Amino acid sequence: MNYNKSSWKIKIQRFMHLSAIFILGMIAGTLVYNLIYQASYNTLWIQNKDLQIQLHQAEEDNKTLKKYNKSATIIKEIKVRIEESDPPLDELAMKEVTKQLQEELEVLRGRSIFEIDEDAKMARTLLNRKIYDVRDKEYAIQIKTMLVSEGVLQVWVSMRPYIRN
Repeated sequence: MNYNKSSWKIKIQRFMHLSAIFILGMIAGTLVYNLIYQASYNTLWIQNKDLQIQLHQAEEDNKTLKKYNKSATIIKEIKVRIEESDPPLDELAMKEVTKQLQEELEVLRGRSIFEIDEDAKMARTLLNRKIYDVRDKEYAIQIKTMLVSEGVLQVWVSMRPYIRN
């Protein structure tokens, strides 16, 4: 009889060990699955934001092109480019700042490229070192270059996290 009790005890211990290993495997598998899911969701979110910005820009460009299709000396399109920085900034924050900056520069759309000098100086003064709040973080921008060519206003901007003193 003693042999039977110890045999059952060993079987129960093996079953408990296997059950614990199985449960730990389930937990580890769930963690790996959630990491993969979050990474793919984040990528999808960024692509969606990028496509929304491109769609908005294309709609505005289309309106302007329809309105000023006969005039060659009008700003028809505005492109904002954020320069690469070290360390790299949050991609979603860069896209959101780009969108906000394009909306603020929208007043220059439809203006004559020959009269843009005064407007560009004013825009540079107003927007230089401006602080944008994106996803509970603040970013400061600095306009590096503004160039008008063939009806396209191109603006190069540097962006960095803003640190309050």
